[in-house]
Amino acid sequence: MMNPIRILGLDPGLRRTGWGVVAVDGTRLIHIAHGVAAPRDTLPLAERLLFLFEAISEIIGRYGPHEAAVEETFMTANGASTLKLGHARAAVMIAPARAGLLVAEYAATVVKKAVVGTGGADKQQVAFMIARLLPTAGSPTADAADALAVAITHAHARTARNRLSCMGDAA
Repeated sequence: MMNPIRILGLDPGLRRTGWGVVAVDGTRLIHIAHGVAAPRDTLPLAERLLFLFEAISEIIGRYGPHEAAVEETFMTANGASTLKLGHARAAVMIAPARAGLLVAEYAATVVKKAVVGTGGADKQQVAFMIARLLPTAGSPTADAADALAVAITHAHARTARNRLSCMGDAA
């Protein structure tokens, strides 16, 4: 039996960044931990970004993931908000990259489709499926549920890539 692979899923946000760690053992998903990194709204932008970077770095140190996955930024009508979200995304992507982890990226629609079955699912549907797929996770906040969904999406993508690789070896 292989050693389980730990995956850190990240749902970046400047106010609330969800994170979740799952282990993949064959086709089995195991909940390890989840939470939210939330810098104070009163901090200047640079300090909020530093808070996010340090929080994710600490989570990596504590849970020892082998790989990370992050949700891609979606475009909003407000360019300034999109740019700030991009900054938060960069801060949380640098932490696993600096730790030497592979950092995969997934569109929100891909994450929703992987977990719920439709790319148009809402946050409540994602949270509902996370509770079913990872019963030991309890009822995580929407941000943490989204992060766990990103981790699960990466786990599915890894499994699919591994199957294709094995099929190629057999040919």
